[in-house]
Amino acid sequence: MAVDESKFEIVRDLLTGHCVLVAFSGGVDSSVLAHNAKRWAKEVSLLLVSSETVTSEEIENAKSVASELELDLDVIDFDWLSQGNLASNPIDRCYQCKKALAKLWKERANELGLDMVVEGTTATEMSGRRPGEQALREEGITSPFLVAELTKPDLRAYALEHNLSIAERPSMACLATRFPYDTQITKNLLRKIDEFEEKIREFTGVGRLRARYHDEIVRIEVAPEERDAFFDKRILDDIHQIGKSLGFQYITLDMKGYRSGAMDEPLCDD
Repeated sequence: MAVDESKFEIVRDLLTGHCVLVAFSGGVDSSVLAHNAKRWAKEVSLLLVSSETVTSEEIENAKSVASELELDLDVIDFDWLSQGNLASNPIDRCYQCKKALAKLWKERANELGLDMVVEGTTATEMSGRRPGEQALREEGITSPFLVAELTKPDLRAYALEHNLSIAERPSMACLATRFPYDTQITKNLLRKIDEFEEKIREFTGVGRLRARYHDEIVRIEVAPEERDAFFDKRILDDIHQIGKSLGFQYITLDMKGYRSGAMDEPLCDD
C-alpha cells in the first residue's frame, strides 16, 4: 500500500510551528504521530501514562520505540483504580478514563510550556462505540489522523516506508477491556490477566490476543488466522495449567476469534 502523502500533508500543517505533547503508548498510531511531530513540530515531548491497566509489555515497548525515534520519553504514574468509579467498570468507563487522561496530558503540557496536546486516534477506530472520543473533543485534544482521515493501514504503510519497527505490531488495548461492564476490577485481577496473556504469547507466538474475564471463565480470543497455534494437546494443557495456577476455574478458546470491542457485543443484542 502506497503512502497517501496528501493526507500526511494535513498532519504536517497541523503540527508545524507548535510545541507538542504526544500522548504516547509505543503502538503504531502514537509512534507514527511522534515521528511526524519530530519532523514538523517546533518542539516535541512524549508522555507515557503508566497505570494498572497498561500491560508490562506495552511499557517496555514504548521505552524501546522512544529510543528508536531518538525522542525523550516522560513516564508518569496514574492511579487508574482510584479515579471516580472506574474500578466498577461502568458503561461510560472509556469516557471517564479519557477525560481524566486528557486533563493529565494538558496539565503536563502546561508545565512544559507546550501549546498543543495530540493523540493518535485514526479514522479506522471511529466505528462502534467510542465514548472516549467525546471526552477528548471536550478537553480540546487534537487528533491529527482523524482530521486527515488517515486509517490504520495508512499508518502501517507510513511506518514501513520509514523503517519503523512497529509497522506490523498488533494493536493493544487497556486491560480494562478484558472485563464485562459492571464487573469489579482489582489490581490483582489486572495483574493475572496481564500475566496470562504474556504466558500464552510465549507458548504460542500469536500476536493479536485477548484473555477476557467472565468470573470463573477466561475466554481467549486470538486472530482467526492464528488459531492453529492452539491445536496442539501439549500447548492446550500448558495454557490450562497456567490459567489454573492463576486462579481461573475454566479456560476456553473463543470460536469466533479476536475482534475489537467484543465486550460491547451484549449492548448491541436485540
